[in-house]
Amino acid sequence: MEVITADSARDRVEHVENPYMPYPVRIDEIVVETEDRNLKTYTLVFLNKADEEAFTYHAGQFAELSLAGRGEIPIGIASSPVEKGFLKFTVNKAGVVTTHLHNMKEGDIMGVRGPMGNWFPWDTLEGKNVLIIGGGFAFTTLRSSIISMLHPANRSKFNDITVVYGARTPGMLLYKDELIEWEKRDDIDMHITVDATDDPDWKYNVGFVPPVTEQKAPQGDKDTYAIVCGPPIMIKFTQPVLEKLGYTHDHIIMSLENRMKCGIGMCGRCNIGKELVCKDGPIFTLDQINRTPREY
Repeated sequence: MEVITADSARDRVEHVENPYMPYPVRIDEIVVETEDRNLKTYTLVFLNKADEEAFTYHAGQFAELSLAGRGEIPIGIASSPVEKGFLKFTVNKAGVVTTHLHNMKEGDIMGVRGPMGNWFPWDTLEGKNVLIIGGGFAFTTLRSSIISMLHPANRSKFNDITVVYGARTPGMLLYKDELIEWEKRDDIDMHITVDATDDPDWKYNVGFVPPVTEQKAPQGDKDTYAIVCGPPIMIKFTQPVLEKLGYTHDHIIMSLENRMKCGIGMCGRCNIGKELVCKDGPIFTLDQINRTPREY
């Protein structure tokens, strides 16, 4: 039985009342994902069971990774809500905070603040065909989504699932073991692609994500939705492809992790017009985005 002391009770109240208060977590495992070693996946476990229970999230949300004395970074949650006892985040080494995190070791203590933002509209997607399009290291929340959708308790809720995922080279693909497992399944249609490769054993697609999407994706209709998450250039050139395939703008769902900082809409750095990506998003339909300045 857990003993609730005055200090622990106060900590719980602070977590509820203070959105800047991170949950303490321990780095349980670090996996180097890419050949350049700039992308690592961190498996984090909560130090307190009550914190783990309080951190309820949906596929598509993000959190702030907090390093004492260094700062915070907003990162999409790569683990799925059906995976219990841990959180996963895949982090690109790009600045002061991420470099410090890349130098940390298994067993080190850090903080997680969240969950934050909205999520993919899972109620709307039930009973529908779902096309998932991802590029580069933006595949994190899409991993969360695929794991959730393929879970035995959830797979029957969705019709056909098609995935187009690309990276620059085979060595830059994330979650390689899981990609192989998904590719072997008969209840998900996987299309893996790379921009270029000189690997004679490469058996998947070669080409940018937009043209591969045009070749492999199902036609758009009232029962088919597309989820898109990737670098801005990929999003820009994938949009007309989806329109050509017949996807209406209210059936194209995008994740815009755009210039986020504080995670709760207070600093204003993530605004696109009147929308705050970290608070009103990061999930928007293209129909919603069309009503904002073209800054994404």
